[in-house]
Amino acid sequence: MAKKVKAKSKPGTKLKIRGYIENATVNEAAARDVAKLIKDNDIKFVDLKFNDLPGLWQHFTVTSKEFTDIKDLSSSIYVDGIGFDGSSIRGFQKIQESDMILIPDPTTAIIDPVCEVPTLSIVCDIYDPISKIPYTRDPRYIAKKAVSYLKKSGIADTAYFGPEAEFFLLNDVRFDQAENCGYYFIDSQEGDWNTGKDEKPNLGYKPRYKEGYFPVPPHDSLQDLRSRIVLKLLEAGVPIEVHHHEVATAGQCEIDILFSRMVTMADKLLLYKYIIKNMARKNGMVATFMPKPIFNDNGSGMHTHMSLWKGGKNLFFDPKGYAKLSQTAKYYTGGLLKHARALMAFCAPTTNSYKRLVPGFEAPVNLVYSARNRSAACRIPVYSESAKSKRIEFRPPDASCNPYLAFAAMLMAGIDGIVNKIDPGEPLDKDLFELSKEQLANIDTVPSSLEEAMNALETDHEFLTKGGVFTQDVIDVWIEYKRTREIDALRLRPHPYEFYMYFDI
Repeated sequence: MAKKVKAKSKPGTKLKIRGYIENATVNEAAARDVAKLIKDNDIKFVDLKFNDLPGLWQHFTVTSKEFTDIKDLSSSIYVDGIGFDGSSIRGFQKIQESDMILIPDPTTAIIDPVCEVPTLSIVCDIYDPISKIPYTRDPRYIAKKAVSYLKKSGIADTAYFGPEAEFFLLNDVRFDQAENCGYYFIDSQEGDWNTGKDEKPNLGYKPRYKEGYFPVPPHDSLQDLRSRIVLKLLEAGVPIEVHHHEVATAGQCEIDILFSRMVTMADKLLLYKYIIKNMARKNGMVATFMPKPIFNDNGSGMHTHMSLWKGGKNLFFDPKGYAKLSQTAKYYTGGLLKHARALMAFCAPTTNSYKRLVPGFEAPVNLVYSARNRSAACRIPVYSESAKSKRIEFRPPDASCNPYLAFAAMLMAGIDGIVNKIDPGEPLDKDLFELSKEQLANIDTVPSSLEEAMNALETDHEFLTKGGVFTQDVIDVWIEYKRTREIDALRLRPHPYEFYMYFDI
């Protein structure tokens, strides 16, 4: 049996940066600090991570010697980068223009919290090897441009984001699709459908549908696993506020990250998903951020909290405003609501997202805002009267999104609302699920399908291209990718339930 290699310090040790690398110009002190971190912790490998367009982390690994064996820092991995095949990455290059390079961002360097062999993890930015400029389809670059656009506008100097990503921890999943068959099967020891299963013994305490929020153990059988996940997240430098079981049966959970600056939060959210998936696997379970894996129970969303700050002051706070909301915040809300249908192309970007965005499952489908009301697309939390806590919560997104693209799109919609003074109208402090059909007819809703969302993006994306944040090629390739590889791919295949409805016609 192979001997395990033990790191000399705790995973997640943050790099002490005395500078940063920008536009492929190396900061000698930062490069030396990375080398010292590798040496002091007996790091064997360096894992270079980057984001594909749909939102999944990609990576490859080099030896630590290869990474630190630098004689001339003006010609190093920090300047020259390291090449990869962009044509093999979803949404990137064509085969005839496949070569791309990665430039490591040392501010993201941590000891990988998942790897058994001591490994340094670094998030990278993507560059074109010919022009030596950032790649327009690099999602992280798009998020950086959105923050830069905010600062140049003079509106604010900082955008804080705080996502509440929900997910399921399951015990078993099987699925397949072929020319002559198609099915999925998921199972959970917590699943309400297993109350009568002979588990030798069946110990009961399985949360009923829509009653998972939130009884103590033994109903909540995942308390200790979530706590272990949180400890691992904390080790990796991801600050956590709270964790708990969520509404649905079958192991729906939520672990909330403390708010952070927008690009940093997108980095942390990918690390968050990486740790949760791997911790689940190490404990004989599987985690999914799929928005609606279970029929007839609540889906998993990612309510996203946002606020803008300038000079250390929260621009969204006004002690005299509705729910202590400033006029700037109301305009920001107006931008979110006006562009919400197009935003869903990035914020709820899967066909499965629209199985969640339906009335009756606490889904925020109605494009209104309200204090406390969780049935509104934009909610104004009122837990605290502190000026620092005032924020807007946009509830339609889910964690199937690419956070760099989704956060950037939400920020751009909010900026557009502020610049053009878009009035969100009066708040609606009613249970929207109990309104009559006549009342609901006057309220706009999010799209009912991914195809509708793509159509909305096609006709409403000028606000995203301001300042060159989203370039037209990004918009075009996103729409084409989603239509051909997801919308059409699903539409062409018979659905299992169609056999139930139509086989005997």
